[in-house]
Amino acid sequence: MGKRPARCYTKVSGPANTRTKKYVRGIPGSKIVMYDMGSKAKDFSVEIHLINEEACQIRHMAIEAARQAVNRALLKRVGRENFHFRVRMHPHHVLRENKMMAFAGADRMQDGMRRSFGKPADRAARVKANSELLTVAVEPRHVKTAMACLNKAISKLPTPAKVKVRKGLELVKNQI
Repeated sequence: MGKRPARCYTKVSGPANTRTKKYVRGIPGSKIVMYDMGSKAKDFSVEIHLINEEACQIRHMAIEAARQAVNRALLKRVGRENFHFRVRMHPHHVLRENKMMAFAGADRMQDGMRRSFGKPADRAARVKANSELLTVAVEPRHVKTAMACLNKAISKLPTPAKVKVRKGLELVKNQI
């Protein structure tokens, strides 16, 4: 069986389940490959952020899909030495799933919701409203391109989001 849809896990409910691997067996590994990309040593004058509008949980597969989309577009359009891209969220929360059987005679084999703690199925990052999820630092001449690349990531995430320039706004007012 495949993964349950994101709508099953998007809403934040209950306390975070962030036990270490020492206590919980079978936590799936994080799919996020890298958190810092591009030129890490260079100091850029403009920072652009992808900011979510609602509090939610974002699964690690959605974070990785957004990261790949932004990184691929930035590499193709701007070049590796002309940006610094950072993923600002980390999937600490362990999602649990109470698997239900759906075949003839299943009612005699399972307990339904009795003792339904569930098994670890996935990981997610819990984010508050107005959090900076992704950050791209560029020079003023690449601002429009970086904003377009971050807009691609919005469709990969399960929450409404917006792109904002936080650092260097006075340098790029005439370009936006």
